[in-house]
Amino acid sequence: MTDDRYSHDVLADFRRVRAPRVLPKVPVEQGMVIEVIADGYVGALVLHSHGLLELEDRHGRSRSFPLGSGYLIDGVAVELIKPVFQEPARRTTASGSFAAAAERARTARASRIYVEGRHDAELVERVWGDDLRAEGVVVEFLGGIDDLEGIVAEFAPTSERKLGILVDHLVAGSKESRIADAVGRGKYGAHALVVGHPFVDVWQAVKPQSLGIDRWPTIARGTEWKHGICAAFGWPHGDQADIARAWQHILSKVTSYADLEPALLGRVEQLIDFVTSEAP
Repeated sequence: MTDDRYSHDVLADFRRVRAPRVLPKVPVEQGMVIEVIADGYVGALVLHSHGLLELEDRHGRSRSFPLGSGYLIDGVAVELIKPVFQEPARRTTASGSFAAAAERARTARASRIYVEGRHDAELVERVWGDDLRAEGVVVEFLGGIDDLEGIVAEFAPTSERKLGILVDHLVAGSKESRIADAVGRGKYGAHALVVGHPFVDVWQAVKPQSLGIDRWPTIARGTEWKHGICAAFGWPHGDQADIARAWQHILSKVTSYADLEPALLGRVEQLIDFVTSEAP
């Protein structure tokens, strides 16, 4: 037998072309530990600028290297790439709207929003404060609406200086509804908007679930409503200071619009839109 060394294609084993190895791409980030394959240098990333990486070893010595391949992360060969920019999540206000970027406070508008009492004003500030400041809208409380026609006449709203008014217990046939209708029919009706919620008091606009109860207690006719509520909950109610503490407890449970009844949410949003809309 003879050994035929040329009986097969000696180049056959070279016909298989190996695909280039694809390295995982890893965005660089401050503090990550990187090993340089070429010389075994290991360091933490302390600076990335203009395509260069500055690595600092455990002795505090620094060296610079280019972005790209030739590195190990936890023993795995990788290709280092630029950091992936992520747009920061937009902050939302308590009313659910997107917060505007930080900027100088807007000069207050001539238009105003009036609410009946201090508690109404505090609740509006709690949920819509950021939005109102961004729009330059001032909220003031009246201490009652019995003379609402005179209050509106004194303000004398115009198309450039509107007045929005939030009223408690605005239901058909109520004293409040008659007062609101009179303002709407009056001289300034086109530039003064009176809206309201159906609740006896703005306290009731806070969802009972936010207070950990199933529903607001029913208070007998003839009993001052806030005192009756405090009594039903077993809270002190001997003087105005007790009522104020009760309200602060209720207000502390309101963290966003989700803690308020839609009947109030819609009316406040309506007023904000009204006083901030441009004159035609």
